[in-house]
Amino acid sequence: MTDAMKTFALSHGKRADQPDVAGFFDPRTFSIQYVVSDPATRHCAIIDPVLDFDEKSGATATHQADELLAYIEREGFEVDWILDTHPHADHFSAARYLHEKTGAPTAIGRPVTQVQALWKGIYNWPELKDDGSQWDHLFDEGDTFKLGEIDCRVMHSPGHTLASITYVIGDAAFVHDTLFQPDFGTARADFPGGSAHQLWHSIQAILALPDETRLFTGHDYMPDGREPQWESTVREQREHNKHQLGESSEAEYVELRNRRDSELPMPKLILHALQVNILGGRLPEPESNGKRYLKLPLNALEGASWE
Repeated sequence: MTDAMKTFALSHGKRADQPDVAGFFDPRTFSIQYVVSDPATRHCAIIDPVLDFDEKSGATATHQADELLAYIEREGFEVDWILDTHPHADHFSAARYLHEKTGAPTAIGRPVTQVQALWKGIYNWPELKDDGSQWDHLFDEGDTFKLGEIDCRVMHSPGHTLASITYVIGDAAFVHDTLFQPDFGTARADFPGGSAHQLWHSIQAILALPDETRLFTGHDYMPDGREPQWESTVREQREHNKHQLGESSEAEYVELRNRRDSELPMPKLILHALQVNILGGRLPEPESNGKRYLKLPLNALEGASWE
């Protein structure tokens, strides 16, 4: 990685009912965070913000989230929503921090309650509220809302996780891990609650959107050393995704996905991040000495490959 790496790009809508999409790439977690705005009203939503965490020192910081806030202030935007596509396994969510800074409501898909119930058992956390009350709003399949004057709707996209959802904002769809750039493929489906069969159907629903729909992914791992990318179209994914989404059968895709997943180590932060992210981005409460502590269950994810 070089200092000159592209970590920001702005994708303009071509019509009044299409949003501008600012993407911010975090090289530490290979994550892309988004500020999606309606140019007419200057209203915006933040999608999948990152709270910085260094697993070596245990340090947390708000560099990534503060960069989003600085951009929003520079552009004179008003924040309507802080949205997560799912509880992330590879970074902490900055949703709670940004809510405290902006007052904007936080939201995620209602199936997050299933993820909470699952990880409540993994963490042996009986007092965890698994009703989704850590967010201001839970979206159901097909729910609609407005971003300024732009129509938005929610698609449930399970498979990568039980709670993965896609936000369709005008002609832009935020698919997070469900699809990567065409040269990298699709999401893994071997996390607790994941399903390659469900993932296949979620991908088909996304590919049924209009061909020119802009698709924005949540990670990019820069295959062959190229610059980070995070925008494609439905047509490009159907015709060029390396997992042959336009021609594979469900059975072929599931076989490919399961074979690939069996070779992948778990994300290095999965056990750190889930206990924060199923709380909507809240860090653990301080203990009697004022310090916060993460709890890491041993041997909880059996069968995962070692690096």
